[in-house]
Amino acid sequence: MKKGIEQKDVLNVEKVFDVFAERYDAWYDEPFGKSAFKLEKACIESLCKNLEQPFLEVGVGTGRFAQALKIEYGIDVSNGVLNVAKQKGVTTIKGAGESLPSVASFFGAVFLVVTLCFVEEPLKVLKETSRVLKEDGAIILGLIFKGSPWARFYKEKGDAGNVFYRIAKFYSLEKLKATVEKAGLEISEISSTMFQAPTEIPLHFEPPKSGYFEEAGFVALKLEKVNPEQLS
Repeated sequence: MKKGIEQKDVLNVEKVFDVFAERYDAWYDEPFGKSAFKLEKACIESLCKNLEQPFLEVGVGTGRFAQALKIEYGIDVSNGVLNVAKQKGVTTIKGAGESLPSVASFFGAVFLVVTLCFVEEPLKVLKETSRVLKEDGAIILGLIFKGSPWARFYKEKGDAGNVFYRIAKFYSLEKLKATVEKAGLEISEISSTMFQAPTEIPLHFEPPKSGYFEEAGFVALKLEKVNPEQLS
């Protein structure tokens, strides 16, 4: 195991991303990483029509998606990845999704791209995300769903020692829906991509498909606040 991180720290998300920030960012420059990023970015962009800035990404990581999607602000628990994101022009904030350091109803859109799989309290994160979101804004999630071939592929990698997949949690669509509803949100649109079999060789580009597909390796969801009248 890399110097600077011990076995007891493996499940500590902040510690993992602090120590392995450069390795995490370098993955996006590898042939497979580049191809997967292109697919995931297109899938997210398909849900971004008419979103009004300012934008925030919770769990911004090293800022790859923030830079590509013109997201101005990024928050993360890890100083290691925030240092890299800052170099990409992102305004970085140290903090956790469970307690966002922002005023209510400020952002036109909040992005959580492969973030919920690394947080301890996804419901609290979604409630906080909703709090800082404008009433007519949207939350964009990017997820790898439990039960998909790619989730099984990544879990095997985690079991074999991959430090990132080892700490990732995958959720079913049913569990996510229940959490979204408890947060006072609703899913308004879904887009799916990566229908190719799990592999480590570069993927060919394919346009995202509207809707949820169990075999998809990456799914983007658009969430909106539930009208209070619907709750009464």
